[in-house]
Amino acid sequence: MKKIIKSAQSRATTLRHAEQKLAHTSATSRLDAELLLCHALNITKTQLVTWPDIELNDIELTQFHSLICRRSKGEPIAYILGTQSFWTLELLTTPSVLIPRPETELLVEAALAHINPNQALNILDIGTGSGAIALSIAQERTQTTVIATDISRPAIDLANQNKKRHQITNVFFSHAKWATGIKNESIDIVVSNPPYIAHNNPHLTQGDVRFEPTIALTSGATGFDDINAIIKDSQRVLKKKGWLLFEHGWDQGIESQQKLNLANYHNMSLIKDLNGHDRVSIGQRT
Repeated sequence: MKKIIKSAQSRATTLRHAEQKLAHTSATSRLDAELLLCHALNITKTQLVTWPDIELNDIELTQFHSLICRRSKGEPIAYILGTQSFWTLELLTTPSVLIPRPETELLVEAALAHINPNQALNILDIGTGSGAIALSIAQERTQTTVIATDISRPAIDLANQNKKRHQITNVFFSHAKWATGIKNESIDIVVSNPPYIAHNNPHLTQGDVRFEPTIALTSGATGFDDINAIIKDSQRVLKKKGWLLFEHGWDQGIESQQKLNLANYHNMSLIKDLNGHDRVSIGQRT
């Protein structure tokens, strides 16, 4: 009897082929392949590792190859999966918002350090996007009231979906530009991860940022247009001795501190990311 040769592939073999295909696209090709295979099969990473010899059927292979094709063209994993982990949350993510990144968790950590868990403070998150920063702070500091704004209506809609997904009740999302509509001297802490890339920066044509909304990335010829606006708006809405914390580019730390100083903020400081680059600037209103 002639031996029947199966065309099906095991999970391990499928994963290996996918990793090879993504090698030219991603520096994390193995991880990307694992995430996409788990997504296609609706299994956990533990299940993938524990049973590597289980074969995929034709439908599963087709679905997985479709995902790998999208990733091989550079589409970000977060947009393919529709979710992104941030702080302790799994957030819905679409191409209408910036993908939450690990370095932005530094901003959350710094904000939490300024909030006593028993204080009922008012927090404002300017340019909230998916709601990552606002929701993370609100979840950790349940006595606070967190208001979050964004000029993008799709971003606000998505942030509200994430609020409902995690059942966080002390955060409120508003469709507004920066601090528009916020009362004078009503906020204890302002946080923001604004656009801070110069519009002609060559990195905008590389990697994941090619797929992200330009409005959430670029800020004028120098990258400081929105930082300037936030520093000004925050002066109006912050209470006396209130704090402003914002993320910026790795090479914008010194100039950000100078801008805070010129705007009469004091007690200024810089926080570096894991690569030793300036990432978050902090200043206190007089």
